[in-house]
Amino acid sequence: MGFARTCSVALVGVDGVVVEVQADLEPGVAAFTLVGLPDKSLTESKDRVRAAVVNSGGEWPQKKLTVGLSPASVPKGGSGFDLAIACAALGASERIDPRVLADIVMIGELGLDGRVRPVRGVLPAVLAAAEAGYEQVVVPESAAAEASLVPGVSVLGVRSLRQLIAVLTDEPVPDEDPDEQGRTDPLAGLRMPGTGAATGMHSMDAAHHDHDLADVVGQLSARTAVEVAAAGGHHLFLEGPPGAGKTMLAERLPAVLPRLHRSESLEVTAVHSVAGLLPPGKPLVDVAPYCAPHHSATMQALVGGGQGVARPGAVSLAHRGVLFLDETPEFSSRALDALRQPLESGHVVIARSAGVVRFPARFLMVLAANPCPCGRFSQRDTLCECSPSMIRRYQARLSGPLLDRVDLRVEVDRVTRSQLTERGARGESTETVADRVREARARAAARLTATPWRTNSEVPGRELRSRWYASPGAMDDAERSLERGVLTARGLDRVLRVAWTVADLAGRDRPGVADVTLALQLRTGVPRGVPMAIGASR
Repeated sequence: MGFARTCSVALVGVDGVVVEVQADLEPGVAAFTLVGLPDKSLTESKDRVRAAVVNSGGEWPQKKLTVGLSPASVPKGGSGFDLAIACAALGASERIDPRVLADIVMIGELGLDGRVRPVRGVLPAVLAAAEAGYEQVVVPESAAAEASLVPGVSVLGVRSLRQLIAVLTDEPVPDEDPDEQGRTDPLAGLRMPGTGAATGMHSMDAAHHDHDLADVVGQLSARTAVEVAAAGGHHLFLEGPPGAGKTMLAERLPAVLPRLHRSESLEVTAVHSVAGLLPPGKPLVDVAPYCAPHHSATMQALVGGGQGVARPGAVSLAHRGVLFLDETPEFSSRALDALRQPLESGHVVIARSAGVVRFPARFLMVLAANPCPCGRFSQRDTLCECSPSMIRRYQARLSGPLLDRVDLRVEVDRVTRSQLTERGARGESTETVADRVREARARAAARLTATPWRTNSEVPGRELRSRWYASPGAMDDAERSLERGVLTARGLDRVLRVAWTVADLAGRDRPGVADVTLALQLRTGVPRGVPMAIGASR
């Protein structure tokens, strides 16, 4: 009888559970039994592993082989257990010394020819292994850079099972030809359908070069709202006719946001690794992601879910970045209302029969909508052909509770001919605005030192009212709006948060009357006679 064990990792959302892979050989009719609550894709690994071992020059044991995955109560799925199962079987047949395998975590899929193929979720799997105290990890060579992001772990990247057997048995390591250049990315099959094009991952340099705020003609109010949203992490609602520049502003917002810190980068990279959306050749995501799902997206596509093990949705793919919902009234009301909970908590909890999954979802939401079905409704002209009842029904598709969670509401005006043809009248560049945003975030971070919050939008209202006060009399107008029913209690807290962000951008120690008035104007969308430029309020 032979016995060997090694380890792999089962993913539950973006969290990993170390699984001990045990192999036992007994005399009897040749058979391969896999136990431990495997799913269909994992059950099929029996054939993949057998073919990979034989085609790698090994001898498949002609005995009764039982492979157990422990703990057996944790659901396990995917092809990432192939490498561990193969090595445990070879250890039980004494092709590999079982003592060498005991403290190694192995993650990877095996091709029938013995090639080690990449899998989703390498980074969260290695993080789970490190937290469990393991120091050696074996991963596919293409995922070695991603696994190396975890400190304190020795990472071995292999191209084939032959190479791994040679390393573990101290034999000469055979050379394996790398994948041909120009071949389709092997991760293409791991991508979630419909998410690749919408994610919009790009480098900061490319974003700055292709999407500059100076390209936006006019729209001073909307540009100010974008700057305030980036500085404080506030949600934004842009309403205006088609072609006014709503999508242009949303696409330029990620470049205004600061680069992600190390801890934030690991969070974002873990989510995109589970979804199979890491950019080729760049294992660490250090810029704010941008996700713009189509308005036909289902609730599961937005918040996560799907059949079997839940997958991250658009709100998780936009974690620490921007979620842009263009043509927001065209989304289903059920999908939009599902956003309420993650907007408040910063995470999504999905309950399934197989277990409960938690995904991070702290994002900056940008909503864009036309004022009516034809898009031409305005108080300034009579071009709209929609009846009042049609306009009411169209605008009612956005529920009050959802809009109450949006800090900034701005009307984007139609661009005039003179604005388009005027020479030399360009607004501030992305670089200039981004510098002010970084300074404002630094002021907020210094004020919020020794607290769990980093931006003004995260601070609870009770903390703002009890620890950080506005100037005397600055909140009088906002409190009167609360008494008249214009603002809710949540809305009043959000006005105070926006006022702190405006004060940070203007370089003031605390909000004054002008800051609160501008915040109230941005919150309600009702003009109050204050300049919309941040610099004008200094």
